[in-house]
Amino acid sequence: MTGSLIVVGTGPGKADLMTPATAAALERATDLVGYGPYLDRIPVTRTDQCRHASDNRVELDRARHALSLAASGRQVVVVSGGDPGVFAMASAVFEAIEAGEPGWRTLDIRVEPGVTAMLAAAAEVGAPLGGDFCAISLSDNLKAWTTVERRLKAAAEGDFVIALYNPASKARPHQLGQAFDLLRAIKAAGTPVLFVRAAGTPDAKVVTTTLAAADGALADMRTLVIVGASATRQIGRWIYTPRGEPGTRS
Repeated sequence: MTGSLIVVGTGPGKADLMTPATAAALERATDLVGYGPYLDRIPVTRTDQCRHASDNRVELDRARHALSLAASGRQVVVVSGGDPGVFAMASAVFEAIEAGEPGWRTLDIRVEPGVTAMLAAAAEVGAPLGGDFCAISLSDNLKAWTTVERRLKAAAEGDFVIALYNPASKARPHQLGQAFDLLRAIKAAGTPVLFVRAAGTPDAKVVTTTLAAADGALADMRTLVIVGASATRQIGRWIYTPRGEPGTRS
């Protein structure tokens, strides 16, 4: 097969947070495939380049369409926001390959890394991910809410900093509050909690509070929530988590 497929992430929003490798892949592509708002971020530089926009809830259909285009000889780029391998399209592409046409496994496929939301959000406030951390999506579209709860409990008991993706939507207005209730039973009331909306864009907004006072209503789907560890601390307007435990070598 002569086609190729590259999965990219455009970063959190600002053009200068898109990697040069991603920009080069976008420029070379014959076809761009992605969620409409993500494709809209990319300036039109070629009149012969085809754009295939789709809704946000059809990731597998989008992946299959991109693979079919590549199998026909097109140079395809699948576009995600942030990093394509973090709760995004890279996994959907490989899921489609696993269950799809045998010939898709011989395609020239590559994933380019990007700046994911938790990294952009952390940079807005300092270094809250400076120690051990984990990322958990609160969406239960693809997994049971009981699974989300089990993972939150394990992360809290392990004293990780927790980055919460997909914290709230119109269909899931109460789950972040439920997550906070679960975490309050394990973590200290004074644990720092950060709501970072539109991280990495000119519209970025940060709310700093504590776990005791955290209000799930402050978040929407453009918000990344970071819940600190026991060592996470505030210095002026900055939040950071030390790299090691007290008494260990720096």
